[in-house]
Amino acid sequence: MKERTFIAIKPDAVQRALIGRIIARIEEKGYKIVALKMLQVTKEQAASHYAEHVGKPFYTSLVKFIMSAPIVAMVVEGEDAILGMRQIMGKTNPSNADVGTIRGDFSPEMSYNVIHGSDGPESAEREIGIYFKPEEICEWKTMFEIVKEYNS
Repeated sequence: MKERTFIAIKPDAVQRALIGRIIARIEEKGYKIVALKMLQVTKEQAASHYAEHVGKPFYTSLVKFIMSAPIVAMVVEGEDAILGMRQIMGKTNPSNADVGTIRGDFSPEMSYNVIHGSDGPESAEREIGIYFKPEEICEWKTMFEIVKEYNS
């Protein structure tokens, strides 16, 4: 099923100049980036993004970290994009992430795991809404989609 997910290249990856390498992995897998921007996360955006963690001992550090440097926010589209992107990213704790995943290859520790991806359709919709206005999401077709339509 074609779906959209929210992906953020986190401050640690931006600071380490990994943006291009991470985006390349997403595109090489065949997913389509339909929205993309670099931004400094505001306190309001951080609070909305991490609302489910309010009251947990790590909440303050999450908010501080996401605001510590710019992020690259994306809306990624494709067949089963949520699950597929979670597989490409690897397990949240880089110590458990497989080699070949983004976290397995680029993350030194749990606090610096370089990428965020929505964990389900509801969180994807909510997170996309925090960072993007509807008019910032582009509707376009890949050559594969065009050929597939033509041949139908």
